[in-house]
Order: sequence, then structure tokens, then C-alpha cells
Amino acid sequence: MAPIPSSPETVFTYGAPQLKFGSGASAEIGYDLAQYGARRVLIVTDPGVAATGAPQRIADQMKPYGVEAEVFDGVRVEPTDAGLREAVERARDSGPWDAYVAVGGGSSIDTAKAINLLTTNDGELADYLNPPVGAGRAPARPLLPLIAVPTTTGTGAESTTVCVLDVLALKVKTGISHPRLRPALAVVDPDLTRTQPAGVTASAGMDIVCHALESYTAKPYTSFERKSPEQRVPYCGANPVADMWSERALSLIARSFRAAVRDGDDTEARADMALAATFAGLGFGNAGVHIPHAGAYPIAGRVREFRPAGYRAEEPLVPHGMAVALTAPEAFRFTFEACPDRHIRAAELLAPGMEPPRDAAEHLPRALLSLMRDIRMPDGIGEVGYTGADVPALVDGAVKQRRLLDMSPRPVTEEDLAGIFTRSLSLW
Repeated sequence: MAPIPSSPETVFTYGAPQLKFGSGASAEIGYDLAQYGARRVLIVTDPGVAATGAPQRIADQMKPYGVEAEVFDGVRVEPTDAGLREAVERARDSGPWDAYVAVGGGSSIDTAKAINLLTTNDGELADYLNPPVGAGRAPARPLLPLIAVPTTTGTGAESTTVCVLDVLALKVKTGISHPRLRPALAVVDPDLTRTQPAGVTASAGMDIVCHALESYTAKPYTSFERKSPEQRVPYCGANPVADMWSERALSLIARSFRAAVRDGDDTEARADMALAATFAGLGFGNAGVHIPHAGAYPIAGRVREFRPAGYRAEEPLVPHGMAVALTAPEAFRFTFEACPDRHIRAAELLAPGMEPPRDAAEHLPRALLSLMRDIRMPDGIGEVGYTGADVPALVDGAVKQRRLLDMSPRPVTEEDLAGIFTRSLSLW
């Protein structure tokens, strides 16, 4: 078990963007930008979302409010350091800008966060990446207003202080984390998610599930050593406010996830999933995530040939939500002993009609596996191209995510991670 702190923390923090939610909310962004005094803005999106017409429609709806918008559609699905540098250069060359609007999934929102950081502050991308991959530098100057408009239901990036990317040379995912990266406003319009294919709904939805489960089972904020004010970080551990959002997200998932995958035109299910993604983001964006997300980074970063259904990917890709889900059942088997009551409660919320197994440690893994089979997730990391011979490299990539592993309610060693990856080669 985790060591008891000599001087336990007594303070937790909570942060969130302003939120506008509901059908048609995206039509009001011009008004919102005008309140910030913005007159010239860059819309950041990817080619697939641009093809739906939504980004240009949002740009046109800004004109009556005196806001001029240019659409940049060069975002890559699952951003890389190289792709982010290209996007930043494009924004610098075409600027200056008064604000940014990200329209798309987590890739577009994270790219906009990087653009915002590096067009308002000195330095290069590597200066700001989380240690040990980068220098972990904090921005010295304020960022411009960023409005995040998610078109997928999953990442919660519209609520968080984190930008995630692949570092190509190291074949690993890492990120940038700082409160100033959090969007000023999240505009969640469920109508924009109707173009989401079933495979994207399934993968992004598993990201919601794991955000809620990991933040709910994260190390409690009281289990850390007390920090001074300047040491406080956005991920402070499980706490009562984050717990509330995670529980509500799991209830919405239980009601509507399968339906949203089955029928993309089910407007009620789509709205539930959009709300669940927002709630889970408000939870994990403050409590943090742990082992499944740490393991997901090398799973996605070292992909060879896998190409998922529903994604317009030019290169092999394991989508983030899928990568997170593939080790989740084994990760929660491992962490069960640290907080059994929370794991059981999470399973009851996720699968309210499931008969509890005799072994309580199996309750949450079984709930997850039932859901994953129903929405056609791959049968473990073996189905996305990994073998036992890859486990050491996957462990090496996960160990680099120390910021995440430190949130695990149970200390995790390299040997523990190897066991989780090995048992996740096939799940059923």
C-alpha cells in the first residue's frame, strides 16, 4: 500500500472552464468571442471535421458579431510533435490573432492549446513537455482566450489543462500540463456529434468511461504530502467535487453508451454522451487519471499496422480511447485492493443490472468487459498488433508517465506494469 504522508494534505483545488451546453450552442460563439473583445480568430480543426462543414458554418455565424475567422484544417488525428510544430508555425505566420476556436475532437483541442501556448510565450515545444521527456517549463505570460467546441464525445479536452501528443523520436506519448492551457469556454453542442461514426463513438466513449473510473479510484488528495500554494497542480487526487462528476458520468454512460454506438441518430443518447464527456472531464481534469492512461500512451505511440474502423487515418492508429480501454480491466483488478468500496460502487454505476460476482475484485473488470464486447472493442492489445515480445517496450513507455502513475491508488512497479500488459494481450 501507499506510504502514509508525514504531513497529509488538507486542501484540494477545483478548476473548470465556463460552459455552454445544448443543441444550437455553437451558433452563439460569435457573441461569446465579442465579449472577449476578439475581432480576428483562428478556427483550428482537422480535415475530417472540416469536410462536415461545421467549422466554416461556425465561422460564418461569427460575422454578424464583427468577428473575422480563418479556418486552419491541418490538425492530425492523434497529434505529433512534428505536426504541432507545423501548426504553430502556420498560426504564427498568419497571425496575430485575438483568440482561438478549436472545433473537433481532442486532437483539434489539444493542437489549439499548443498553438495558444507557443504564440503567446517564448520557447519551443520541448521546453514545455512534461518531465522526463521535456523540461516542464511553465508559461510566463497569459494565453489568449480559447473556445473549445468538441465534435466527439469522449476526450474531455474542452475541460482540461492538458495537451497530449506523440513524440515521434521516442515513440511515446506525453503532454503539457498547466492551468493556463484550460480553455476559457467550452461550447458543447450535441448536434455536432451526429456525424461521428460508430467506431469513433465507441473508442471516444471508452475514454469517458476510463476518465470517470480512473479519477474516481485515484489516490485521494489527503494521501499526498501537504503542498505549499505554489506547488499545487491541477491533478490533485480524488476529491468530493470530482467524485460527483465522475459518478454522474458513469450513470449516463450506463444508460446511453450502447445506444449511441448502435444508432448515431439517437439524439437523446448523443446528448447523454456529450454530457457524460463533459462531466467526466470536469472530474478527471481535477482529480487526475492513472494506470490505464499511462499504459495507453505507449500502446498508441508504438502502433505498427492497426487501422480502426470509422477513422480517416492516413497512418496506422490506435485511437486514444481504445488504447486506454485495452488495459483497463487488468489495471482495475490490480488497484482493487487499495480502495475496494470505490471499485464496487463504480461497477454498480457502470452496470446497474449486473449480478455481483462472488469475488468482489471481479465486479468492475466484468462490467468493463461486458461493455467493451458490446461496443466491439478489440480483444486486448494483441488484436491491435502487440505480442509478449513488445511488453518491455510498452512498460518503458508507461514508466515515463510518472505524473499519471503517481495518481494510482496502489504503488505500481515495472514488474506490475509488465503483468498488466501481459494479461491484457487477450481479454476474453
